[in-house]
Amino acid sequence: MPPEEQQKQDERFMRTALDEAHKALAKGEVPIGAVIVCQGRIIARAHNLTETLHDVTAHAEMQAITMAANELGGKYLPQCTLYVTVEPCPMCAGALGWAQVTRIVYGCRDEKRGYLTYAPHVLHPKANTTGGILEEECRQMMQDFFRSRR
Repeated sequence: MPPEEQQKQDERFMRTALDEAHKALAKGEVPIGAVIVCQGRIIARAHNLTETLHDVTAHAEMQAITMAANELGGKYLPQCTLYVTVEPCPMCAGALGWAQVTRIVYGCRDEKRGYLTYAPHVLHPKANTTGGILEEECRQMMQDFFRSRR
């Protein structure tokens, strides 16, 4: 796919992830949303549910991995792309590695808890990453959320 078409597709799916982040925000959750796409079709949509479920592992990415695996009927997601509004944490990146997700696209970096800082090699060796898709919108949502909590 030509780079300009890939950029448009990435932005379209990231907007869906942002919609999920808004759902998390409405529930008082940290506003992170994720979607998993396989062959151009969204097969999973999720957002943070850590407060709702009282579960520190209920991150948007973890929820999306489970949904996608159920949708495809297997634990591996080798031809899938994850779109997430914020760089995955090491836990989520590890799960993405085990699930063999081929491509990870994120909006903004997580300088304090992102996998690039703590576990940069945890993804599957064949995985590709793209950062900075709708970066400003994703960052602003996080900054506004945490500013409102202080």
